Amino acid sequence: MTLRIDCDTCEVRGLACHDCVVTVLLGPPPELAFDDDECRALDVLAESGLVPPLRMVTPLAGPEVESA
Repeated sequence: MTLRIDCDTCEVRGLACHDCVVTVLLGPPPELAFDDDECRALDVLAESGLVPPLRMVTPLAGPEVESA
C-alpha cells in the first residue's frame, strides 16, 4: 500500500499550511519558507515583544548512521 501526499492538489494550500500535519513533519513548501532577511526581521519583532517567537525549528543534518 502506498500513500501519496500531493500538496499541489490541496484546496487550502498556503492558507492552512501552518497547522497541517504534513508541514509539521516535513516542513513548509519552499515558497512558504522564510528567507534570512525575513527571519532576522521576525527575530527583532519577537525580541521587542511585538510578536511571539517562531516555534518551528528546522532539523539540522545529523551524522550518517548505518544499521548492521
